[in-house]
Amino acid sequence: MNINELIAIVKKKIEKNISIENIKIEDKSFIHKKHKNNQKGKFHLKIEIISNELKNMSKIESNKKIYKILDKEMKEWIHSLQLLIH
Repeated sequence: MNINELIAIVKKKIEKNISIENIKIEDKSFIHKKHKNNQKGKFHLKIEIISNELKNMSKIESNKKIYKILDKEMKEWIHSLQLLIH
């Protein structure tokens, strides 16, 4: 899996399962390249979402919802997620 495919999958899954106004996904893997626990083929993503649905939830609830939606991707291709919800 390359990063562009992963971003497309993540975006599609989030848009399908959450009412959002806007979403921006960035590859931040380069920041972690020299870290001891960095794994080849695992990516670090920054996801910024504008969503009234998520904003009306607690931070824990909204994060759990996103992690549940991305469960397969988290197990296989994502090492780290940075979530920003507005």
